[in-house]
Amino acid sequence: MRFLFYDAITSIEKARSIEGVKTFSLSEEFLRSHYTRCAYVPGVLFTEAMAQLLGWLITYSSDFKVSAALILLEGVVVPPHMRPGFRAEIRGEIISSSRRDTMGRGEIRVEGERIAWVDRILYGHFESIAPGELKRMYEYYSGNKIVHED
Repeated sequence: MRFLFYDAITSIEKARSIEGVKTFSLSEEFLRSHYTRCAYVPGVLFTEAMAQLLGWLITYSSDFKVSAALILLEGVVVPPHMRPGFRAEIRGEIISSSRRDTMGRGEIRVEGERIAWVDRILYGHFESIAPGELKRMYEYYSGNKIVHED
């Protein structure tokens, strides 16, 4: 089972930003046996969705030569009670990057309203042994085939 908290990457701009979507439905695996009386999307999943997308942006921006490991989150705001049945628009952007780490921020909007955000996400970089394998994973998990690279 995959625990991806995005359905697709809809836009990616190397070293700048990434956008994706996630439809949270009542049939989500993470809701099974949880919240038996009233289902809510756990707030941490909003944070994870932003972190997953931004991690792929970092990997993509390095031409799949590094992977990103989440180190720090600051300024996290998530909604307390969101019932399943909505489509989230997820956005991440890189604020700064060095050889060793990348700092970014993310937000989630539902019907144009900003409902969740992270002011600062810090990732450490580690070199990938197999860039081709990372590229294959990106294509699989993002739903996007890499046609050309800038």
